[in-house]
Amino acid sequence: MENNVKKETIVDSEKVEKQQLVTAPVVNKKENTEPKAKTFKRETTTSNFEERVVKIKRISKTTKGGRMMRFSALVVIGDKNGTVGFGMGKSIEVPDAIKKAIKNANNNLIKVKQTKKGSIYHDVNGRHGAAKVMLLPAPEGTGIIAGGPVRAVVELAGFTDIYTKSRGANAPMNVIRATINGLLQQLTPKEIARLRDKSLREL
Repeated sequence: MENNVKKETIVDSEKVEKQQLVTAPVVNKKENTEPKAKTFKRETTTSNFEERVVKIKRISKTTKGGRMMRFSALVVIGDKNGTVGFGMGKSIEVPDAIKKAIKNANNNLIKVKQTKKGSIYHDVNGRHGAAKVMLLPAPEGTGIIAGGPVRAVVELAGFTDIYTKSRGANAPMNVIRATINGLLQQLTPKEIARLRDKSLREL
């Protein structure tokens, strides 16, 4: 009799374990499927930046075995909404150099201030090295008075009316940095009022 009782209890315990194993994987499958869907959504993001190649030049590196020829690309990117960046890339082929420059520009994005009418708030003078760039506000309908690297930065940043004048050295990289340096010097009316301890009406 005792042996029969023991066998019945063993059989019952095995049934309970089988039922738990059958029901448990269903819960785990539901939990594992949710995070996969979230990661998939994050991977499908796209950027709205426009790209402009400012300059492409051929460079060489002299080594023991001879000269190694490559290409250098300078690219400016922006969303025409106050965000702009620039980068440089080097490679044996031009398309690869441009891709590297765009990747570098995405890591050097800068937010720039601008008025509601698409101009700057006041006169500024940007400088980097021997390059100097003067930026002046312009009335609505004037357009962008600029050329070369300055025009690329100003257009992709989203400005529509502005006067510019480049002075000093004309190296494209330094001119771009001088332009961004000038744009970052802007002060909004609220910032000027706070510095003077006054309200906007008192200015």
